Amino acid sequence: MGLLGIFLSLILLMYLAYRGINVLILAPLLALLAVVMSGDLPVLATYTQVFMNSLGGYVITYFPLFLLGAIFGKVMADSGAARSIAEWIVDRLGAQRAVLAVVLSCGVLTFGGVSLFVVAFAVYPIANALFRRADIPKRLLPAAIALGSFTFTMTAFPGTPAIQNAIPMPFFGTNVFAAPLLGTLAGVIMLAGGTMWLNRRARAAGAEGYGDHPVTAADATLPEDADLPPFALAILPVVSVIVLNAVLTWFVFPNMSADYLAEPRYGETTLSSVAGIWAIIVSLVASILLAVGLNLRRFANLRESVNSGTMGSLLPIFNTASEVGYGAVIASLPAFALIRDAVLGLFPNNPVASLSVAVNVLAGITGSASGGMSIALNTLGEQFATMGQEQGISMELMHRVTALSSGGFDALPHNGAVITLLAITGLTHKKSYPDIFVVAVLIPVIALITVIVLGTVL
Repeated sequence: MGLLGIFLSLILLMYLAYRGINVLILAPLLALLAVVMSGDLPVLATYTQVFMNSLGGYVITYFPLFLLGAIFGKVMADSGAARSIAEWIVDRLGAQRAVLAVVLSCGVLTFGGVSLFVVAFAVYPIANALFRRADIPKRLLPAAIALGSFTFTMTAFPGTPAIQNAIPMPFFGTNVFAAPLLGTLAGVIMLAGGTMWLNRRARAAGAEGYGDHPVTAADATLPEDADLPPFALAILPVVSVIVLNAVLTWFVFPNMSADYLAEPRYGETTLSSVAGIWAIIVSLVASILLAVGLNLRRFANLRESVNSGTMGSLLPIFNTASEVGYGAVIASLPAFALIRDAVLGLFPNNPVASLSVAVNVLAGITGSASGGMSIALNTLGEQFATMGQEQGISMELMHRVTALSSGGFDALPHNGAVITLLAITGLTHKKSYPDIFVVAVLIPVIALITVIVLGTVL
């Protein structure tokens, strides 16, 4: 009954999330359903001491990254900087390379720390006009935005400030630049493979053309006469995030004396465990200040922009933290030992492959890259790290495989980003999801397998 309860709980979580019920409600209720079906276990104690404790721990660790990332994205959007970058790329590449222009516009912004949701709203009006001018079917537009927003810049390219690249750091003692060569290779596979697929699909459409589509609310979000900053100023905050992150990670924090971290009041931790998160926090704060300073006169209401970004960070982090709490409850159940042993035994001589399966499956079930990864690492991370160390596997490889694995099955139809993207573009799963699946699920999984094979051999 315990095993049945776990599987029933997981299936209901996936189905009801797809039906639009918020995970803040679903996660505790379905976690406790699994507890009840497991037998004589204390329900209230599990909720307060396991679920809430795990949820709170996640918020304590990652809230600054969600908060600062959301504020940075909002500042970049409201100052016109995000649109300026997108238009510069589009102007340089032209209508004949419309797909690549859209992908790179999204990629530059997300790699610079702008939230994928903000990027979708900022880039869509420009991308839509470009697709119409190039007479490319609009049904391919969501896949182009998805490719640039939540594939190679989210999980692959080293240095990306995406939360999916930050979560593995404390588990493996790594930083956001882990396994740079393999990460870059995976990113190139996703970028090149996805772009070639969409270009091929556009050519195969023949006389179909852009199509007849109604105007959506997002079409009018950016007025044509907006006072945009020049590209050189618009791109500076994005460059700042990347450069500062690298300098702090490789040169500043490694040379700091931080013996005080061993004291109980500072969590009895080590510098290597927190340096990666510190680097992202400092980089984002400095880049927010830079973006505001360079574009102060362009804000209609700076206070409202900051407040909006702040509030916009709350639902994403608590959704993810609730999924982490759910995973902690499931991991505490006696029947979970059977699942854990099965996952660990899939590839007993290759913990990298086992880790990739665990993260992909949980990301697919929850429809969340960060949520699935967090559940996997909080429940099995210690075992995977120990197995990797015993077999002499690089912790940087474990980090990169974990990040890449979170960006595979997460983009199934019930994924929140997919649903939001289709709503922004005014399209449906039936029209656009097959191409989203190829560029955001199939090709990233191919890139992941390539990294696992090469990483294991080398």
